[in-house]
Parts: sequence; structure tokens; C-alpha cells
Amino acid sequence: MNRLRDLGRRALVPALSVITAFIFGAVVIVLTDLENLARLPTDPVGAILGALGGVARGYGAMLSGAFGDPARVVTALGSGNPRDIAAAIRPITETLVGATPLIFAGLAIAISFRAGMFNIGGDGQLMIGALGATITVLALSGQAPPLLILLAGLAVGALSGGMWGFIPGFLKARTGAHEVITTIMLNYVAVQVVFFALRSTFLRAPGSTSPVSRNLTPITDVPLLITLPGIRLDLGFIVALVMAAIVSWLLFRTTLGFELRAAGFNLTAARYAGMSAGGSMILAMALSGGLLGLGGSFMVLGTVGQLTLDLSGGIGFTAIALALLASLRPSGVVLAALLFGALTTGGKLMGIQSGIPFDLLSFIMALVIMFVAAPGLIRSIWRVPVSKPAPEVAATTQPTGTV
Repeated sequence: MNRLRDLGRRALVPALSVITAFIFGAVVIVLTDLENLARLPTDPVGAILGALGGVARGYGAMLSGAFGDPARVVTALGSGNPRDIAAAIRPITETLVGATPLIFAGLAIAISFRAGMFNIGGDGQLMIGALGATITVLALSGQAPPLLILLAGLAVGALSGGMWGFIPGFLKARTGAHEVITTIMLNYVAVQVVFFALRSTFLRAPGSTSPVSRNLTPITDVPLLITLPGIRLDLGFIVALVMAAIVSWLLFRTTLGFELRAAGFNLTAARYAGMSAGGSMILAMALSGGLLGLGGSFMVLGTVGQLTLDLSGGIGFTAIALALLASLRPSGVVLAALLFGALTTGGKLMGIQSGIPFDLLSFIMALVIMFVAAPGLIRSIWRVPVSKPAPEVAATTQPTGTV
């Protein structure tokens, strides 16, 4: 009971931040509804009700686009038609598909932040991991069974991303080079490395003038969780959840995790306690890069099926906001990733059915981040009393907690 109460207390401010962001988003929708605003002088009540109706339709379409229509799901299941079932559950499966790489990336950022390292190079580490997986799969094509090729591609992808994360960690520990600068610069280097690799005839799709790799799906593919037409949800989502559990165990149940968090809390004190501060930096960045590389590998071998220059889509930067929203807790990362996945997936239908621009979602996400970064403001708005946190080793960016 105490554990549930503690979890509820920790989740209260982030949840209120999301609610507040949606309220402010509704205000913006009303203020940009020029058609109803023009009716204010002649029919103020009708104009206000019309604007509020637009908000309800927009948010309703977002929910339907992210999670589907329950009545439609029940009807489809009753019919037993695979295509009807697939169409009914596709919104929720697409939400999970969108959340999968965000879970990997959010966990990666959480690990580095816990150790006091600001990993801004998520995009580059994801791209290098995807490149390693692509090269491995193409090199092993026809030389091994598809399952073995898949496992080898995922392993090499994780190692490649880990290597790319190792570089800024090593530079920080040995030379004092700031990881923010080195990781940002390595993002640009990673893009050029991938671009150069995609120019080779070994990787480039035959007959294509664009920098895209060959289609990897005929060689190997990540097994689907639901074998229905048009459903893309694969085993990567389950692996992401397993990684969340492993990261939680590592951070909060092992000596190594304690050392990582201690280094992030106070580097000098960790050194005086006999801990390897430099080793913690290197390890945290390598683990962070490995998770991002694994996420990129699942994308290129699963849902996307080929390597492209825009594969990351800014996931590395989105993951920073996501990890902070989750207070750097693995369980929170999963929930925040599901929220961001739902917003992205549901926003497409919102724009189609209500005409509300998709850019408004970016605005709402920015509001969420802003309010999460200002917990004092949220507590003031909602009159939430300040509670004393449990004494525990904390990271420099956010308070530490268990899952």
C-alpha cells in the first residue's frame, strides 16, 4: 500500500503537467478557430459552444486515432474477419509501434543522465547502430538462417551504438571534453558516415538515386506479435519492455547501478569513496549508446525495413524530454513513451477529421515539457502540497526513485 501511495505521489506532478498542457492546448484551439471567433459579436454563446465543440471533436479524434474505437473493436472481433479486426486494432498497434523506439531511447538517456552525463547524441548512436545491423544482415545474406541473421544484426547494432556512445564517455573521462559538445558533433559525423556508406553499391538499393539501403525484409525480419494484414507491431515492443525491467534492476538493485547513480549525484564524493568515476562515465555512455543502437536495429530490421538518412527522425532529442518527463525512472519512461506515441499517432486522425493542424501536437508536447520542468508552477496552479522525498542517491538532473 505504501509503495502504491509512493508511486502515486511521484506520478502526480507529471500527470498534472500533461493535463495542464492539454488545457492550454484547448485554449489555443479556441483562439485559432477564426470561424467561430467571427461569430462572437452576433452570437457569443453559439460561437463559444462551437469552439468548445471543435476542441471536443479534435481531442476525441486524437483518442480514437491513438487507441481505436472500442465499439468497432468489439464488432470486428465478433465478425471474425481478419481484415476488419486488423483495421479496428491498427490505431493501438501503431501507437505501440511509435512508442517502441522511444522506450529504447528514453531508457538510454535515463542511464546517462543518472550517471551525470548529458547524452545529446542519441540520433547519431541510433543511426550507427542501424548501420551496423544493416551491414551485418547484408553480409550474412544467404550464408545463415534468417533467425541467426536477425540475432547477429541486433547484436552488432547494439555493439555499434555502444561503441559510438563509448567515444564521448572516454573523451570525458580521459580528457575532460564536455559530452554535450562531443555528442552533438558525433551526431553530424554519424550522418556523414551513414551517407557515405549508403553510396556504396553493397548497401544502396539497386536503381535508386536516393541514399537508401536495400530492402532487408526478404533477408530477415523481426517476428510480428499479431499476424494480421497491415499490422506492424513486432517483437521489438516486448524487447523494449524487457529492457526497461533490466535497466530498472541494474540501476536500483545492483552495486554497479549504485555506483552509476553515485557518480551522477556527486562525482567528487564517489571518487573519495573508492568508486571509478571515469569508468562510470564510460560505462554509462556505452550502455546508453547500446540501447539506442538496439532501438535503431529493431527499426531498420523490423518496422522500416531499410536504412535511410532520416531514420532517427529526431528520436534522440525527443527522448531527452521523455526521460525528464519520466523523472529518469524506467517505468516512467515506458508510460511517457506510450503517451508520446499516442499523441503522434492520434494527431494524424485529429488533423484529418477536425482540421486542427498537426503542428499543434508539437506545441502540446512542448507545453508538457515546459510544465514538467517547472514543478513548482504546477504545484501552485493545482495547490499540491510539497512532500519530502525519501532519502536516496539522486542524479544531478532529476530526483532518483525506484520503479
